[in-house]
Amino acid sequence: MLTQKQIREFEDSFLAPYAMKSYNSRGRVYKEAEHPYRSVYQRDRDRIIHSAAFRRLEYKTQVFVNHEGDYYRTRLTHTLEVAQIARTIACALRLNVDLVEAIALAHDLGHTPFGHSGEEALNELMAKFGGFNHNLQGLRTVDILEERYLDFPGLNLSWEVREGIAKHSSAFDYVAKIKELAPDEMPTLETQIVDIADEIAYDNHDLDDGLTSGLLKEADLRQVAIWNNIYREISKKYDKIDESKRKYLIIKSLINMQVTDLIQQTENNISKLKLKSCLQVKKLDSKIISFSKQMISLKKPLRGFLIEKLYHNYRVMRMSNKAKRFIQELFKVYIDKPGQLPPRVQKRMLVDNTRRVVCDYIAGMTDRYALDEYKKLFDPYEKV
Repeated sequence: MLTQKQIREFEDSFLAPYAMKSYNSRGRVYKEAEHPYRSVYQRDRDRIIHSAAFRRLEYKTQVFVNHEGDYYRTRLTHTLEVAQIARTIACALRLNVDLVEAIALAHDLGHTPFGHSGEEALNELMAKFGGFNHNLQGLRTVDILEERYLDFPGLNLSWEVREGIAKHSSAFDYVAKIKELAPDEMPTLETQIVDIADEIAYDNHDLDDGLTSGLLKEADLRQVAIWNNIYREISKKYDKIDESKRKYLIIKSLINMQVTDLIQQTENNISKLKLKSCLQVKKLDSKIISFSKQMISLKKPLRGFLIEKLYHNYRVMRMSNKAKRFIQELFKVYIDKPGQLPPRVQKRMLVDNTRRVVCDYIAGMTDRYALDEYKKLFDPYEKV
């Protein structure tokens, strides 16, 4: 049987000196005995996978609301794709794959139903009461709201995974400033990997879903250099290829190109800085995991295309605004009459104020559950 000593020996021999070793973890809020054959980060990963919040990601929006179609990505499939990309990068750079996977699987646990429109609605509703941030909500979920253990609240995850959740940053994320998680320190390289793996996943897979939905047109994408270059290469290699396979090959190539560039550029960054330890990473004033300047330049028009043609498409805007109204009306009816909340939720009002309890309850809903609740509360012919 694998022992903790052997896990340590493996990490010392395989992982890079600047990787985060599990035996150097700052530990958990509530002391626990080590598991006999799993590292602290493997244990965190398993707790996240078995959590209710993780399962609920299956029915939470990525771009398209769940009932729009079974093919489109959900928060769960997006999360799994982020974890896969992040693991590949971490392994190539000899960083701690278990820590990377745990952070990746947890990075969207605080997301609301209906994607970012749900988050915007709750942030507006909670503006005078601490606001709403899905990174903070993710941390609140794993620290407090998950009720699975007798000896402590939440999942009691390690300091490094909790830091990774709080400091997750991308074009759609704002880093949460948590005093106990050293907000002025640079996050681990493992956290930085998840940030960019998230970006790679949503850029490319939102393209896939957008093309499938018909909201994006391949002819328009050919005006974007990074897409058109790959399009021409594949069309030259396969002169008779159907549109769906060509789309798959282009997106596959885009991901491979970005991951390869990221690994190569990061290796250059590490070499220039002569990194020797993860403590050195913490003291830096900028991130190490990065694309090359050329790749950043190539990616920018693609992101602009997605924002203009997909995220601001009138159909997506309609879905978003309709979702915000659902959230706003559910929030109001629960605040006005908290007795309509399930008994287990009402119990939380003994330790938290009503607005935060309602916010937690709505944030934890799936798209489907939120729609069902709306019908029960507002449709006179629906059974409650």
